[in-house]
Amino acid sequence: MIDFSLTEDQLALQKRVREFAQDVVAPAAAEHDRTGKFPYEIAKIAWKEGFLNSHVEKEFGGPERGSLSACIIAEEISAACSGIGIALDANALAQGPVIIGGNDDQKKRFLQPMTEKPMFASYAVTEPDAGSDVSRISTTATKIDDNTYAINGLKWWITGGGVASWYFVLAKTENGATGFIVDADSAGIVRGPKEENLGQHASNTVRVEFQDVKVPVENRLGEEGDGFKIAMKTFDYSRPLVAAAAVGVARACLSHARLYAKKRTCFNKRIISYQGVSFKLADMAINLDAARLLTWRAAWLYDNGLPSTKESAMAKAFAADTGMKTAVEAVQVLGGYGYSMDVPMEKLMRDAKIFQIYEGTSEIQRTIIVANLLRER
Repeated sequence: MIDFSLTEDQLALQKRVREFAQDVVAPAAAEHDRTGKFPYEIAKIAWKEGFLNSHVEKEFGGPERGSLSACIIAEEISAACSGIGIALDANALAQGPVIIGGNDDQKKRFLQPMTEKPMFASYAVTEPDAGSDVSRISTTATKIDDNTYAINGLKWWITGGGVASWYFVLAKTENGATGFIVDADSAGIVRGPKEENLGQHASNTVRVEFQDVKVPVENRLGEEGDGFKIAMKTFDYSRPLVAAAAVGVARACLSHARLYAKKRTCFNKRIISYQGVSFKLADMAINLDAARLLTWRAAWLYDNGLPSTKESAMAKAFAADTGMKTAVEAVQVLGGYGYSMDVPMEKLMRDAKIFQIYEGTSEIQRTIIVANLLRER
C-alpha cells in the first residue's frame, strides 16, 4: 500500500519548523542577504529547538530522525531563506562521512559535542581543479610515522569553512583517496576570506588551505583508499536535503507569484485570469509537487536502507532545475516588481541558481542517472 501522508510526529515537526522559519528566519533574511553576516544567533535557536544534527544517532546525543524528517526541516527553513538554510544544513554534509564511515570513538569525539552545544563542521572536498571530477584532487596526506599524517593542499568553495570546528577532508594517500577528520584549530590551517557570491549570502563559503597539517591516524575514516566511497555515499544522504531546500525556494516563488497575480490588475482584469499568467502558475505548481515527491521518495529509500543513488540524483537535478525555473517565471509574473530589490523575488532568483551547481551539478546528476540506467537489466 502506498501512503503519501506524513506521520503525526512529522506533521508536528513540520508545524514547529514552519513557525520557526516564519517567526525567526524570514524577518532576518533581507539583512543577512544584504550584509552577508553568518546567522549565528539563528543557528543557536535552531540548535536549541532541535532542528540541527538530525542524522546523528541517539547513542551520540542526536535525534536520529532520518532523511525524510530532515528534508521537512530543510524545505521549511529554505522557504524563508535558503542562504540561512544552507548555513545550517552544512553540518549535515560534513557529519555524513562520520556517520557512514566513522567508528564509535570518532562519533563520540566529533558528533556528540555538536549535540551538546551549537557547533559547525564542513565538508572539504572541492578544489580549484577538482569539482565535479573528484578524482582530480591534489591534496595529499603523507604518513610521516605510524601515528601521524601531514596534509597539504587547497580546498575551495567550502560551505561553512570559516566557522567550522572541524573538517571532513578528502586527500590522496599511497593507497588512494582517503577521508580524514581534521580539527579546525590545527596548526597550518589557513582560512580565506568569505567569498562574494551571487546569492545565498548568509552562507559562509571560503577557501581553506592545509599547510603541513598534522592529523593523528585515529582521525582517519576507515582504511586508506576508502575515502572516495565514503564521500560519494554521503551524497545519497545529503542530496535529498539539498533537493528539499530547492523545493522550499520554489514554494516561496510560487507563493509570491500567486499572491501578486491575484491582486494585480491589467486592462481591468486580475492578471491571474489571463492564460499567459495562469498557465505559468499551473506549471510552477506541477513541478513543485513533482520535485517534492521525488525528494521524499529518495529520502524514504535512504531511510529504509534501500539503494537510492539514482533516485537522489533525480531528486536533486529536478528540484534544482525546478527552483531556478520557478524563480525565473515568478520574476516574470511580477514584472518590474520582480526585478526590484524592494521585493524578495530577485533574492529568490539569485539564491536559486546555486542549487544547479553545488553538491554535484545538474549535468553530473544526469550522468549518475544514465550510469545507473546502463547497469539496469
